[in-house]
Amino acid sequence: MGKKNTRAPNWEMLWVILALAWPTMLEQMMQTAVQYIDTAMVGALGTQATAAVGATGTINWLVTGTLSAIGVGFLAFIARSCGAGEEENAKRAVGQAVMVVLVAGTICTVLTLGLSNQIPIWMQVPESIQTLTAQYFFVLYLPMLPRTASIIFGTVLRAAGDTKTPMKIGLLVNLINVVFNFALIYPTRTVQVFGNTLTLYGAGLGVVGAAAASAIAFTVGGIYITVVLWKHPLVSPKGQSLRPDPEILRPCMQVAIPNMLQRFATSLGFVAFATMINSLGEVAAAAHTIANTVESAFYIPGQGMETAAATLAGNAYGAGDNKKMKDLSRMMLPLEICLMIFSGTCLFTLAPTLMGLFSSSPEVIGLGVTVLRMVAVSEPFFGFYIIVEGMMMGVGKTREPFIYNIVGMWGVRILGTWICTRVLGFGLVSAWGCMILHNMLLFALFLRCYRTGKWNPLHHKAETEELAV
Repeated sequence: MGKKNTRAPNWEMLWVILALAWPTMLEQMMQTAVQYIDTAMVGALGTQATAAVGATGTINWLVTGTLSAIGVGFLAFIARSCGAGEEENAKRAVGQAVMVVLVAGTICTVLTLGLSNQIPIWMQVPESIQTLTAQYFFVLYLPMLPRTASIIFGTVLRAAGDTKTPMKIGLLVNLINVVFNFALIYPTRTVQVFGNTLTLYGAGLGVVGAAAASAIAFTVGGIYITVVLWKHPLVSPKGQSLRPDPEILRPCMQVAIPNMLQRFATSLGFVAFATMINSLGEVAAAAHTIANTVESAFYIPGQGMETAAATLAGNAYGAGDNKKMKDLSRMMLPLEICLMIFSGTCLFTLAPTLMGLFSSSPEVIGLGVTVLRMVAVSEPFFGFYIIVEGMMMGVGKTREPFIYNIVGMWGVRILGTWICTRVLGFGLVSAWGCMILHNMLLFALFLRCYRTGKWNPLHHKAETEELAV
């Protein structure tokens, strides 16, 4: 009697993909909505306030990107262990994740706070706002330990297939952030509501108040997700050793370190990119900051699906199911491209309206609309390569993404922007053109990786077994 085929048909896999992706998408939508609110609320204080908040945004990518890379190492190991039915190994890995959070969070706290006064200088922030930028940065990074817990523990939960818990905690964090923004940014004022005069009390802390609101929200989120993880029925670290376990850490770090180097190097590229843009003046810096904020909402379909791709690819690899791996890619790539075509169309159409939400300056709005419409055209290509990259992270293949991203960032975006802005004297539009060219190069490289089967470790194993037969 032949073995019964228990593999899920494609429509069932679609529901699995969406079940994993939608909570992440909703979480990111809420984060983006709060980022929109933050930018609009700070933008009401003037162009300088907007520039001060946005000037060190790339440092945030550098720090959180490095921590996220550590999470990817645990994601690949835990997803593979769950797919293979090795729950005890998954729990041991979570115990090691707790240890890493304590060490990495402490190191990041010391570094970010110690360098808070120097970072605005290194970023070539205009002298008029360097002090304000340093104050904002210092307050924002005070709760670095709970922020580290949120990033790594959130990845651990997603690796185990639980994307709803990080989503719920993210919603709470965003709600707290908005409430404290209203209380801390503005001074006490009166408003008219249905003909009635209401007094709204506020601390009037301005930009520093925005940082304090985020710091409070991050602290609550980090504590909450730690408690939830501790009580989780599948991946609780309760009873696990917090001492270094080479048997677990070695495979996790083999995945994490290349990804960490990739994110660190690309994030340094973002810092260099932002530094060159900051030197173009306040209008270019403000337009860049706002356009980045607007654009982030339209990356949500790609980033949400990337989480599902990484988790499901890791599960399929752990189970040794090559057919499921292939079905996953054939389902996810067309779905993602369609989502990003829709997203890019919306971004192109709504660019003037969205820029107008954050600035009243015609110069800033006009410049932001131009660069947003440029990048909108490249959204489907971004969608393709981020899914392939996500699947490769899920199976622990991080060497090729490391090489591709370094070459693209430093060989195309940074070198191209330096030539355009510093040598040829062009402005923000040329810098975003280099950014788009970087994304197109990544699309071409990941397309080649996908077509040759290098993304899938089970592909070559299957070929070897066929030749042996």
